[in-house]
Amino acid sequence: MPRVTVGVSLKAYFGRRQARIWFTQVAARARSHDAVRSGAVEVFVIPTYLQLEDARGCFEGTRIALGAQDVSAYPAGAYTGEITAAELAESGVTLAEIGHAERRRLFGETDADTAAKATAALSAGITPVLCLGETERMDAAAAAAATVAQLHADLDGAPAGRVVVAYEPVWAIGAPEPAPASHIVAVARALRAALDADAARAGSTVIYGGSAGPGLLTRLGDDVDGLFLGRFAHDPDAFAAVLDEAAALASRRGAQPPVVERGAQRRDETPRPTSTRS
Repeated sequence: MPRVTVGVSLKAYFGRRQARIWFTQVAARARSHDAVRSGAVEVFVIPTYLQLEDARGCFEGTRIALGAQDVSAYPAGAYTGEITAAELAESGVTLAEIGHAERRRLFGETDADTAAKATAALSAGITPVLCLGETERMDAAAAAAATVAQLHADLDGAPAGRVVVAYEPVWAIGAPEPAPASHIVAVARALRAALDADAARAGSTVIYGGSAGPGLLTRLGDDVDGLFLGRFAHDPDAFAAVLDEAAALASRRGAQPPVVERGAQRRDETPRPTSTRS
């Protein structure tokens, strides 16, 4: 896949005031970055729900896509505290992060829950950012087998559509260093092969998260489609450094600007009903 993808999840680190400052700084860097402007580097940011409108305003006029940190598996109705895929799409959200290790660990979410959320997102024209990875450290071949099995479970029954697969070995999340490059490459190749074998997942992307930061994308080269950043992107200059690495990689691959931005939904398009799976 010629383009290179760089995503950021802010989790719940920033309050709204701090987030607005960060959005403004990142938007300025995106507006002046040739590869981001052309679409050779695809950028998405996932703030908290309350920060979505702030981010949307700050990112106006840039190519930064907006994501949400979760999505309801249910349609509109009596589901207190839930935010539906249809409402997210109406709010300008084009991606939804699902299956993160923290959701699985802290809130008991299962592969079935993740599959239901993927179904809801895809049915509303939203691209799932599907987080998966082995819990315990193991050799690369075993990790590849485990993550491919998880990929199939997390998309079980989901309709056709592009997904962004974020490989995040749980043991590397929050660690001082990311997983070894050779390990990431082996798992990413297995995930890519599984996606390429499924016609329903045409155009899907494999990116790496888990203590990802500046310098990693250069080491990984063509074996991943990009990075999913966390705390290392809190510094806008570090984020900009990753964009520069992504631009160099995209240039080497001969990336072409897209005709229509991926994951985008026409504003006059009515979202399809979301799944009722739990």
